Amino acid sequence: MKIFLKNQNKSERFTRLIASLFLVPSSLIYDIDYFSITQSIVGGVLLFNAVSGMCVIYRIFNVNTCEI
Repeated sequence: MKIFLKNQNKSERFTRLIASLFLVPSSLIYDIDYFSITQSIVGGVLLFNAVSGMCVIYRIFNVNTCEI
């Protein structure tokens, strides 16, 4: 059984990559507080989703947006 099964299509991965590029450096640009750290963490999760092609939430709900 593979751990990282792709369940996102390319346009969704690209959108998550763009969003993560704005969210990850927020704690470096703004003051370091809970909100900017939370934005960086969310950006890191989106970056992981974009690079791996696997969304854990999709996997829990058995959703697959890849082309068959």
